[in-house]
Amino acid sequence: MHRVTVQSTDEEQHLRRALSNRHIQLLAIGGAIGTGLFMGSGKTISVAGPSVIFVYMIIGFMLFFVMRAMGELLLSNLKYKSFSDFASDLLGPWAGFFTGWTYWFCWVVTGVADVIAIAGYTNTLIPGIPLWIPGVAVVVILLALNLPTVAAFGEMEFWFALIKIVAIVALIVTGLVMIFTGFEHDAGTASFANLWSHGGIFPHGFMGFVAGFQIAVFAFVGIELVGTAAAETKDPKRNLPKAINAIPIRILLFYVGALIVLMAVTPWTEYVAGESPFIAMFALAGLGIAATVVNLVVLTSAMSSANSGIYSTSRMVFGLAHDGDAPKLFGRLSKRRVPQNALFLSCILLLSGVVLLYAGKDIGTAFDMVTTVSAVCFMFVWTIFLLSYVVYRRRRPEKAATSAFRMPGGVFMVSVVLAFFVFILWALTTQPDTLTALLVTPIWFALLVVAWLFVRRSPNHLQRHAAHIAHLRSDDEDDEDQSAA
Repeated sequence: MHRVTVQSTDEEQHLRRALSNRHIQLLAIGGAIGTGLFMGSGKTISVAGPSVIFVYMIIGFMLFFVMRAMGELLLSNLKYKSFSDFASDLLGPWAGFFTGWTYWFCWVVTGVADVIAIAGYTNTLIPGIPLWIPGVAVVVILLALNLPTVAAFGEMEFWFALIKIVAIVALIVTGLVMIFTGFEHDAGTASFANLWSHGGIFPHGFMGFVAGFQIAVFAFVGIELVGTAAAETKDPKRNLPKAINAIPIRILLFYVGALIVLMAVTPWTEYVAGESPFIAMFALAGLGIAATVVNLVVLTSAMSSANSGIYSTSRMVFGLAHDGDAPKLFGRLSKRRVPQNALFLSCILLLSGVVLLYAGKDIGTAFDMVTTVSAVCFMFVWTIFLLSYVVYRRRRPEKAATSAFRMPGGVFMVSVVLAFFVFILWALTTQPDTLTALLVTPIWFALLVVAWLFVRRSPNHLQRHAAHIAHLRSDDEDDEDQSAA
């Protein structure tokens, strides 16, 4: 993704560095606050109770190290335009192929989940509207948002993320006022005591705690978006570290802070899967219009996630085409330096979300199935980051030792995070719905293996890949010469 081959001398083949620090910071926040928080937190709270606070903290802690590994690798060689570049260079061409296409698949699947969520919430706002109408409308809107320049995408995502931030901060402030004033409602009184007075912090025991990880993982997909945008980021050496280092603070505020307030205002026993706790709390406060506004915010959140997905998938296919791993037509840019053919491909595939709306028993079931597949595939991509980092430390110890953005804990933390991913996979086997999705996911990797067996022998792939790796490594040497000078 975001690749430029050695043979390419035409300026039009390059993606433009048009995303400023403002765009990157909000893109990182927007990626960390997805549909999973707004729509999935109801189910997570209902199965894990107050222990969901620790679920989000643990996942956020682990993924911070994944992002630090990604950041160190991207900054070790600025010719790495994305993580599929360093995977291809450090692990081999198979890793670039599998990472690129799996990340593309991840975001297509996530986009389908977002289309499902948007259709569901639109139906809540406008009862009786056929589900296919908002589904198709969202795809058309996304295409219109992404066909202009990348700066237009960055600006739109900036405002999408800002709306989500304002909504969560408003929820926290409103909730704190209700708690400190002892607000009373049908389910009891708003108080921090609600966090432990309804069965304790772990009301469903250890297995309830484990179940919380299933949906919670999906809430974090998109956290790596700052790496996706590396090729179109101004001053990446300054902006990428700032965005990555702020992740723990964002998780504490937007996830942990919001969930503590939600469960303090209303006991966790009142939350059910498929309903947004955010909307419920504002409605409880007597702010009927605010509840409607939050419904619109949830729609915006899903639109933001889908928008990021369309951006990511189009750049990924663009890069795969330049490495000979996808048809050449997807490697062409428009006059505005946008990979429009790759955009059309992703938007067409999002329409499958409309079909799923009618195939499942209900919207909640379809959402759970799709998000589990997405979470498993994202974990594969994050694992590739970590394996690439281990190889980088072994092959280029001098560069790792002088890195200005070293990953805390190094290889030891890689082992810890990989063990955590194994735990997540086990957790997904403990519930029937997530187990089904987990068993379906290997079909995707089987298809990739078959495709790779054909692609790896393609003269086009061999020529382009060899040129691309030579380009990356010559730049690596140039960087070393410059730093020595």
